[in-house]
Amino acid sequence: MGLPPLPDPAVVLRASASSWRDALRTAGGALVASGATTDAYTDAMIGMVEEHGAYIVISPGLAFAHARPGSSVLRDGLAVVTLAAPVVFGHPHNDPVSVVLGLAVAEVGTHLESIGAIANLFNDASVTGRLAAAVTADEVRAIMGVATA
Repeated sequence: MGLPPLPDPAVVLRASASSWRDALRTAGGALVASGATTDAYTDAMIGMVEEHGAYIVISPGLAFAHARPGSSVLRDGLAVVTLAAPVVFGHPHNDPVSVVLGLAVAEVGTHLESIGAIANLFNDASVTGRLAAAVTADEVRAIMGVATA
């Protein structure tokens, strides 16, 4: 499976966010706009950080937002949000965040392949900065090696 497709509504560039919650609402909104999730999934992503802390900030400048599969996931989906100004999530080493990925997987068991694909992509430390500087959805897709649909 690798990474899900990244349609235009799932890419939000230079978004304004005053907090990590706003940043996750933007990523969740992109997943909803692309048809992958319902608003309840956005609430679940925020709840994961409230419950477990800033563990989703997986490398400098990069947050990887997700929640458990369930009825709020309509289909596998990926969202990429870049922030006009970075926000603090509370991670001791990797704040502030300038790029937020949102991942939704419909079934337990398929998520590990997507997470592995994301981990492989971001092994290249330049990817976060290149995404943060991207100006079009096509550029984001090219950097990530994903399709439109």
